[in-house]
Amino acid sequence: MYLTYAVYALCIALLVWGGKFAGFKAGQFHEDSASLSVMKSLRGFAAVGVILHHISQEDAFQWAGGRGRPGELDLFVNAGFLFVAVFFFCSGYGLIKSLETKPDYLDGFMKKRVVKTLVVPYYVSIVIYGLFRFLTGERLPAAQWITNCLGLTMMNEYAWYPIIAAILYTAFYLIFRNIQNRRLCFALMACVIVLLGLGFCFNGHFAWWAGETNWWLTPGGQRHAKWWMQQKVLWLSGEWWVNSCPALFIGMLFARFEDRIRAWFACSYWLKLLLLLVLTAAATLLSGFVQYVFGYWTEFAGNGPGIQDKLITYLGQIPQGMLVTVLLFAVMLKYRAENPVSRFFGSISLESYMMNLIAITSFRFLLYQDDPRGGQAPVYWAGHANLALYLVAVFAATILLALVYRALCNAVRRLLRLN
Repeated sequence: MYLTYAVYALCIALLVWGGKFAGFKAGQFHEDSASLSVMKSLRGFAAVGVILHHISQEDAFQWAGGRGRPGELDLFVNAGFLFVAVFFFCSGYGLIKSLETKPDYLDGFMKKRVVKTLVVPYYVSIVIYGLFRFLTGERLPAAQWITNCLGLTMMNEYAWYPIIAAILYTAFYLIFRNIQNRRLCFALMACVIVLLGLGFCFNGHFAWWAGETNWWLTPGGQRHAKWWMQQKVLWLSGEWWVNSCPALFIGMLFARFEDRIRAWFACSYWLKLLLLLVLTAAATLLSGFVQYVFGYWTEFAGNGPGIQDKLITYLGQIPQGMLVTVLLFAVMLKYRAENPVSRFFGSISLESYMMNLIAITSFRFLLYQDDPRGGQAPVYWAGHANLALYLVAVFAATILLALVYRALCNAVRRLLRLN
């Protein structure tokens, strides 16, 4: 567990480096706690967390502790959606602040915020991952190559974020462009977010509806299924597509009512912070409970797709993501941190996320070896040195690929005259 302790210590050091405390008195707040630079650093912290989350989900890390013991980086295994919730919170906050402070903000919105920022990176990543998958020997059916290249199915399974963000941004544009009643606008955005969640609850993790009941549990059912019936191929196939989206709505509300919220916290701040901590802890327990009792992966319970259980789990997990972002905002009123590392990762947050899977995949030779019984099994060097080497290699490769990816995206934007 030395690797885990070292990483946790580095994360704490990153949060302390450049930190500023406003003071213990109730009225002592950071006036710039939600400024553009602070939000950029916040996204940087979240980007680091997402990379650690992806690393921690490798079997070699999860099994490193031995039977019945936590693995390496265990704290990050189920925290991914909370880090992504931070991205959505910042996005929602930025959308409303820009709408309120920039006259004609919605003019050219689709070009600047959707096509330039999300669509171009999505299709550039398709080209990169298509080349990567081909060069690494992956041979796909012709139909899959076509739908992957069109972006209708997932060439890069991590690329769900720009898809969902583009859907939400487009909904924001259509709603706020055409409706003057702001309360109705916010209500409709909440409906869009919930409808996306319901879409996953019905859609599940793969095309369960494409065969006999429980076909995926029959011997060889998944292995011999058609490519489009597999996991992580179709849109909205996975809870990670939707369970962090409600944080965007929270960010919108905080931007809309920021002055009132600050004034509310100004009175009895520490008591209200304690209340938030208790509520967040309760929401975390609720999230764990619904996932344990009902769960998202109900296809494997043997009772069909388990749509109802997915729905209960989704609704039970929403409060955790929302309250974590509220708590984060409250803490930042008193304490915020900015440093070169957080600012750097904040500047490449989308790029590092989109390129992370290549790095994760490319260095797996450090974690696994062929198992005589078939497949691969984790391998551990003395002191889990190979896990540490893998972690460093993934971070380094992710940064390098992110910078190259950003340059390619900028080149495409110039070619399309989107800059």
